[in-house]
Amino acid sequence: MKLSPRDASGYFAKPSPSKTGLLIYGGDAMRVALKRQQVITALIGPTGNDEMRLTRITGAELRKDPAMLLDAIKAQGFFPGPRVAFVEDATDGLAKTITAALGEWRDGDAQIIVTAGSLNARSALRKLFEGHNNSYAVGIYDDPPSRAEIETSLTNAGLGNVEQDAMQQITELSRTLNPGDFRQTLEKLSLYKIGDNTALCAQDVLACAPASTEAALDDILNCVAEGRDGEIGPLFNKLSGQGVQPVGLCIGATRHFRTLHSAASDPGGASAGMSRQRPPVFGPRRDRMIRQAQGWGLRKLEQALQILTETDLQLRSTAKAPQMAVMERTLIRLAMLGKR
Repeated sequence: MKLSPRDASGYFAKPSPSKTGLLIYGGDAMRVALKRQQVITALIGPTGNDEMRLTRITGAELRKDPAMLLDAIKAQGFFPGPRVAFVEDATDGLAKTITAALGEWRDGDAQIIVTAGSLNARSALRKLFEGHNNSYAVGIYDDPPSRAEIETSLTNAGLGNVEQDAMQQITELSRTLNPGDFRQTLEKLSLYKIGDNTALCAQDVLACAPASTEAALDDILNCVAEGRDGEIGPLFNKLSGQGVQPVGLCIGATRHFRTLHSAASDPGGASAGMSRQRPPVFGPRRDRMIRQAQGWGLRKLEQALQILTETDLQLRSTAKAPQMAVMERTLIRLAMLGKR
């Protein structure tokens, strides 16, 4: 039977022990591995592997010895409890072998969990599991996790009390980080909050979020917007070492100052204008940008955007001037403008 992505999240958290098997497939190996780990742990418990109730078979091993899977689902262990026979990296070439194992399965046998890469609609493995009346097949796609999946992950990490701004930041992280890094970030947050019963706040998330080029870019733009011209040089060298290109830096600076300009030009004031930004700005970053918009004022922000537009045209022209030096000079010029 085919399991829809909408229903898959609930099934992975609480799989049926009476099912014959489950096929999990998808192009992102990390996403498939995380879902496979979740469902196997839900079936056999956290001690199942130590109690030898999990048999792991690679696709290559099964091709060499087709009897391995049938032996695994029929074998009886020393410890009581449900068992799993897990086939990793299966291909359509193993469809006949797995078909035989599904046909021999009886109540009390180990449940068969199979993972595979991308499979099209004509795949023999997909047809096998989708057509079996007591097995499921589910595709894992590169979509970001849903709100329900994020909340489940937070609960599993012991982070049930989360402020709204922190939840917004975590949601953004789930869209920008790969699944493995996102999971590690939640684990880091869980360790960070041990012994602290207060709600998870935006500052906690910022303290544990992985360092990135985006964060370094925010640092230098804040220096520019707050007139801290003496700090621009070291941060600029850091970004240059990370491979940031001057045109990309100019685009980021223009986006930042356009946001400030939009907030400053709002009839309701900078605070109201910042609330209308899309994508929204949250937490301490929002408060900081409100102060920047108020400090610059509309006239100086218009001057800043004009300077950035001229710099962008110069960077994209055939001029021979060193582009990184041009961009650094522009940032220092903007910081000096903001201090006036």
